Amino acid sequence: MLSLVAAIGYGVSDFFGGVAARKVTALRVVIYSYPMSIVLVLLLLPFVDGVADAASMGWGLAAGVASGVAVWWFYAALASGPMAVVSPLTAVLVAGIPVLVGLIAGERPGPLAFVGIVFALVAVLLVSRESPDAVTEEITGGRELRFTKMVALLTVGSGLAFGLMFVFMHETAASAGLWPLLAQRVAATGVVWVTALTRGEFKRLRGEPLRLAFYISVLDVIGNAALLYAFHGSMLALVSVIGSLYPAATVLLAMVLLGERVGRQQQAGMVLALIAVGLIAAA
Repeated sequence: MLSLVAAIGYGVSDFFGGVAARKVTALRVVIYSYPMSIVLVLLLLPFVDGVADAASMGWGLAAGVASGVAVWWFYAALASGPMAVVSPLTAVLVAGIPVLVGLIAGERPGPLAFVGIVFALVAVLLVSRESPDAVTEEITGGRELRFTKMVALLTVGSGLAFGLMFVFMHETAASAGLWPLLAQRVAATGVVWVTALTRGEFKRLRGEPLRLAFYISVLDVIGNAALLYAFHGSMLALVSVIGSLYPAATVLLAMVLLGERVGRQQQAGMVLALIAVGLIAAA
């Protein structure tokens, strides 16, 4: 399933992003990884059939703006609010918004697929939950992180923007090939560059963070390209909910490669994610 490839691509990308963010701010990483992804798409375009049309390029640009704004607001919410609340709420909105839009548009998944969607939504919530620990306290300097009205707005706004990115990509035409993806990456790059400039974080990367930014760009292109083609062959609700399971891959890599402890809720979420994928695949 291409949507599963997308979830793995996003999840591994987020893992590398998390590793890089321990050395520099996440925003400094994406101002490099996003333009790198543009170059990668340009290199792929001659080898992939597709003719750009105005509507698909417009939807691609809209998806890029949405994803760029979502990243900006998500990081802002994490900077001021409790991760244990911000992360799962954002993840559920990312998964739920496209499902809701698909159902409103008339999509009717079969019984097995519908049960899989429900399991996937619960899995996203469980896998994305994180408990505050000594590391979090060290990063914040002991500062109390509260879920204020502003943090809530940023969290909900980020989840809505991420979810709308999926909806916009679904609207592109299959005949356009990878051209909408190019438009998406250009628009997203513009948003994060403006954000970095206004926040004084447009700074040079070097060494390991720069290498990680390249890995992230490759994985981003793989994930987004897989998602784009998955949308052209299946329902918005089904593709989006599988693509939204990417936190499971991130958590699994953190557990295996970094030795991070995974709570029982996250373990249960990962099992539910596997069941959800199986149910949707069998539908």
